[in-house]
Amino acid sequence: MIKTSDLKQREVINITDGKRLGFVTDLDIDLEKGVVKSIIIPGQNKVFSFFSKSGDYVIPWEQIKRIGSDVILVELDYISPTRLE
Repeated sequence: MIKTSDLKQREVINITDGKRLGFVTDLDIDLEKGVVKSIIIPGQNKVFSFFSKSGDYVIPWEQIKRIGSDVILVELDYISPTRLE
């Protein structure tokens, strides 16, 4: 079992193009089902912007291919910042 704090210590890398996307800052969780729906990574230049959520990358859990000891590998053809509600 993986703790959420453990996920935040792993860098996310897109295996399609090798791009480093950043580190997980938050999770979207379905509390009724008890499952993680997606991981959230701050957009560029957003690391210290704690209060603004626009421009964050929201990566669906299904796109995660492997969670290693130090990285999370995702497979994305195209990634764009998403505005969170």
